[in-house]
Amino acid sequence: MAYEPEGQDREQRPGERLARLLRRWWEEAGRVPGGTRPTQQALASRLGIDQTTLSRYLNPRHASTAPPRVVEALHAHLRAPAGELERARELCRAVLEENNRQGTADHGPEPTGGTDTVNAVNGMDGMDGVNGTEDTDGTEDMRDTDGREAPTRPQSQSRFRSRWAVPVLVAAAVVLAFVAGAVVRDQYASHPRTAADDVAAGAVPASGTPLEWPLLRKRTEDQYTRGRALQHLLMAHGYEVKADGFFGDETQDAVMDFQRRNHLPSDGKVGKDTWPALVKPVGPGADEHTVLALQELLHNTGQGGTEVSGEFTAATAEDLRFFQRGHDLPPTGRADVDTWLALLVFQRPPADAPAYQRSMSPLPSAPA
Repeated sequence: MAYEPEGQDREQRPGERLARLLRRWWEEAGRVPGGTRPTQQALASRLGIDQTTLSRYLNPRHASTAPPRVVEALHAHLRAPAGELERARELCRAVLEENNRQGTADHGPEPTGGTDTVNAVNGMDGMDGVNGTEDTDGTEDMRDTDGREAPTRPQSQSRFRSRWAVPVLVAAAVVLAFVAGAVVRDQYASHPRTAADDVAAGAVPASGTPLEWPLLRKRTEDQYTRGRALQHLLMAHGYEVKADGFFGDETQDAVMDFQRRNHLPSDGKVGKDTWPALVKPVGPGADEHTVLALQELLHNTGQGGTEVSGEFTAATAEDLRFFQRGHDLPPTGRADVDTWLALLVFQRPPADAPAYQRSMSPLPSAPA
């Protein structure tokens, strides 16, 4: 596959341009003096990834994007021109920024509570009443569908309304004044603020828009990476559940028991109160299931593949730092509560279960 001219390259998205650049490195590896072009299987083995993943990184038509560590390793193994490494890094950053913008536009901060509130990415229940609103006084619109003004109400009805308008407005003003006074009092009252208060409110990135913890609850549909991350976190707390992404009776029972033990509302829903209690700090030497939860989420953020192994490796730390830099978080390479929140919010819609798990994903069970 020949590399296309630069002018044509500029019209493509950063992910396509990066894939074409990496593929050219691979195709031209054999032309370097003293060099031979390795097979994709051999090259994937040197990089520590599977051949299918590497093929996707080299395919401009595929949505997967190589992370910076893979780009740098390819540049070294294929002896690519020195001046093109920085260009590849810039394309990596551009892809991440594009994915972040698209993720915010598509998903945005997700709802955190309510009986019928559901995670936006993993599917929604019926949204009754969204468009079927009425006027508060029960009257119809004063215009016909073609924009012409409808007949006016009788004067007696207008006088009846005007008779009650002033008392209602006065009562509303009194209520608003009372509420405003209470808000001001709470705002300026001196009371200590704990870290749990900040977590419950949601992290505030540099954009100024606070993030909200997604809500997971029992459903028949696969909840993908968020569901598997939840189940791995439950296992890290000692519960025996299957990490298949399906939030069924087994997962709900474990969630409710965890909530009771941690003095949380035992409703079986995982939202702004339960997530902060479930997540743990992650770094080298962390628990296997906690690391698996982190890697599941990190793999699906749109910045390229992260190996889901349960071991917190140097590559995991580098991918995590890359994600943190892209979301205005301290690039520590370790996951704190704010990093967990950002990872849970900025998830891409997966096509299906990961390759290592496709044989174990069950069919959804019938509703209880």
